[in-house]
Amino acid sequence: MINQELINPKSIVVVGGSNKTSKPGGNCLRNLLNGKYKGKLYAVNAKETEVQGVKCYQDVREIPPTEMAIISIPARACPETIKILAEEKGVKAFIMFTAGFGEETAEGAQLEKEIVEIVNRNGASLIGPNCIGILNRYHHSLFTLPIPEYDPMGVDMISSSGGTCLFIMESSIRMGLRFNTVWSVGNAAQIGVEEILEYMDENFNPETDSKIKLLYIESIRDPDKLMEHTSSLIRKGCRIAAIKSGSSESGMRAASSHTGAMANPDLAVEALFRKAGIVRCNSREELATVGAIFTLKELKGKNLAIVTHAGGPAVILTDALARGGMEIPKLSGTTWADKLKKQLLPGSAISNPIDILGTGGPDHLALAIDYCEHKFQNIDGIAVIFGSPGLTRVYEAYEVLAQKMKTCSKPIFPILPSVSTAWDETDFFIKQGYVNFSDEVGLADALTKVLKTPRPLPNNLELKGVDIPLIRRIIDNVPESGYIAPKSVQNLLRAAGIPMVEEIASPAWEEIRDFAEKVGFPVVAKVVGPVHKSDVGGVVLNIRSVEHLEFEYNRLMEIEGAEAVLVQPMLKGFELFAGAKYEEKFGHIVLCGLGGIFVEIFKDVASGLAPLATEEALSMIRSLKGYKVFRGARGQKSIDEHQFAKIIVQLSALLRFASEIKELDINPLLATDKGIIAVDARIRIEKAPQEIN
Repeated sequence: MINQELINPKSIVVVGGSNKTSKPGGNCLRNLLNGKYKGKLYAVNAKETEVQGVKCYQDVREIPPTEMAIISIPARACPETIKILAEEKGVKAFIMFTAGFGEETAEGAQLEKEIVEIVNRNGASLIGPNCIGILNRYHHSLFTLPIPEYDPMGVDMISSSGGTCLFIMESSIRMGLRFNTVWSVGNAAQIGVEEILEYMDENFNPETDSKIKLLYIESIRDPDKLMEHTSSLIRKGCRIAAIKSGSSESGMRAASSHTGAMANPDLAVEALFRKAGIVRCNSREELATVGAIFTLKELKGKNLAIVTHAGGPAVILTDALARGGMEIPKLSGTTWADKLKKQLLPGSAISNPIDILGTGGPDHLALAIDYCEHKFQNIDGIAVIFGSPGLTRVYEAYEVLAQKMKTCSKPIFPILPSVSTAWDETDFFIKQGYVNFSDEVGLADALTKVLKTPRPLPNNLELKGVDIPLIRRIIDNVPESGYIAPKSVQNLLRAAGIPMVEEIASPAWEEIRDFAEKVGFPVVAKVVGPVHKSDVGGVVLNIRSVEHLEFEYNRLMEIEGAEAVLVQPMLKGFELFAGAKYEEKFGHIVLCGLGGIFVEIFKDVASGLAPLATEEALSMIRSLKGYKVFRGARGQKSIDEHQFAKIIVQLSALLRFASEIKELDINPLLATDKGIIAVDARIRIEKAPQEIN
């Protein structure tokens, strides 16, 4: 629980406070004093009577009643100390710098458990242990440096790791970011990232609270809570970016399906972030860059103008933006472009990038920005590259840039690369409250991520065409856990409204022959029984006669584990893939992608958390690297992305009402002239013991 004593304590005691600022308790005390904490401040140190001018007690039993305690003493002494503070001194909030708990040993984990029990029993808040503390407008209870510049509209930073939190702040401060709050949760014994987001959401004030949240998460303990409160904050006008580390364990678990092999915890995180509307970042620098983008006016489209006085960086930026799907519209050849060119120096280029040349000055910079703002109608944002060759100072140019960033309705992204030659000017620019992206590629990559991250969507179930009672009857009649029979698979998918190719699975030759003659040759034959059919030679394509079919039927039935032969008409079309996997704590992850080698080799898949709405399914499809195929690349026919999205949505509805499904593959789905049809599917279920008939 987060209480007011943690947020705005009227009194604080630093247990382990010291005159040595090289120690956590000493440096925290200095930060509290430098941060002009307005409440009563005490220290506890058996060897001192005064610490940094603050009254110091030799024992916690001697201190007056206090609202918050900062603990910086050895781990073994913590439980007894916290018990005294909570039960005898009325302390209702604790921040624990001390390490050596659950992150290290079983004995430490037990000590941590005892502390949480004491804190909970006394209705107190606990941050840590093993953290660097918290910072807000009321108190700077961090033991690290640097302390970022405070700004009520600055960034809210929440981090699982103290060290990572510190290094993210280092990157952010260099870019010009300011901070409203910093939360380092450490072991998160009581309060973790989810609980802080819950507090921010439930107490959000759009007039006074920061609208930018940066997260570093090592463990998602409650995905539902994380998604509920991040998506709620985003709907209230906030923008959130996050790093989730420790998610790359896809090779640690064996799986018997494409989906099982691919649907690792990292894809679960990807799906959660997509549904919540969180921009996912992969590095500290990228997180800081996205945070800096959030401080600027919102980019409403993907068309950018680049204004530069150096050609090379502009070309690099153009390439990076194009790789991310952004557009750099051509400006030359228009009346306005011709007028701008006449006012710039001879040799200037106005095609986009607009190159005002190295000798171009502040007036030329202002003119180019004004044209992009008022004259060129197909521009959504402006990137400005302006450094220093070391010949002249660029204060005036940076003052022009600052003024334009303030007055322009379109976002301006400043790229000031001369962090050495023009250090004073860049520092001057940042201290006015502006951010700087010194690397153009870092900006481009972060900007495309921000633009591609969808808004949070409601968990609305779309049930048109889904026969819920039939789905339950089919699942309930499956006798045991494992892969279910082909006929049941077909019936389940049809009950969900997913088009299935006509097929038969039988051990009897006569039934196989009669079906093939009814649907017409050519047909496909597959062995039923072995999970990986292709590995045992259990799939035969393009069978054109009864004689050929009989030969393959006999061969397939001799394969070890064969129970029957499945036959279906041979269809032609483009292969797609859809599947699902149940992931502990997250629920069902739904995957989609292009089939065949795209899924097997390139692993070009998108993930979403069930249930899915049509808009979210379309977002998944459009995020695929191979999405151009849907538009009819290289003369191929286009694929109906809306029908594919409908199938994905209906698949997610099936999972909602058949929670026993743990793995599901539909591979391939064939995009044919008559629509998208499921050709092959496998479903594995797990039934609770009491459900076995």
